[in-house]
Amino acid sequence: MKKTISLSLAALLALACTACKPAEEAPAMVPEETQMRAICELSVMDCYYHNVAKVYRKDAEKFLFFSKDQEFWIEYDGIVQVGVNMADVSIQVDGSTVNITLPQATVLNCQVDESSLTEDSYIVAEGSAKVSAEDQSQAFAEAQADMKAAAEADQNLLLAARQQAQQLLTDYITNINALTGQNYTIQWLDAPGESQTPPAESATASTPASSPEPEAE
Repeated sequence: MKKTISLSLAALLALACTACKPAEEAPAMVPEETQMRAICELSVMDCYYHNVAKVYRKDAEKFLFFSKDQEFWIEYDGIVQVGVNMADVSIQVDGSTVNITLPQATVLNCQVDESSLTEDSYIVAEGSAKVSAEDQSQAFAEAQADMKAAAEADQNLLLAARQQAQQLLTDYITNINALTGQNYTIQWLDAPGESQTPPAESATASTPASSPEPEAE
């Protein structure tokens, strides 16, 4: 199975630069829950799959004492979106500490690219029982389920999606620190029933006021 990952992100880290005041006046900026939630919502990984799934059904066609097995292949492309479910995210700002409960990433959406399915996508084995349109539709549904199951079983992919959300939130707080001279830090909390410590590099966001202003993307 070939798999490539692209990041579907918006430039949310352009933090209201138009509101910046002269150097002697610190911008009135604080971490905002709505912006942090928007960052999580946009930090979704689009995983592109190209796969060939085999369909085999024994004795699919019977006539008297004779029977034929059904065997064919379906080749398809699909997209699986992986990210953090916003309904399970909790963000609280307590003074200079930003408490974030970030659950593990999950499969948010799974879709087979129907445009990739043509007559040539279905390859029937020689001597196979006849393959009907209903058989093809069922194979299509099974292929979609298999694609989702493969993504759900890919722990490295799910961890990467969660770490991406953590890093974007860390960058957001780091930028606020750089623009305001504040020293906000992030306290990462596990969701109920989970125990998944974030990477050390994403655990805090404490940038000195002298740090350069981030370049707008």
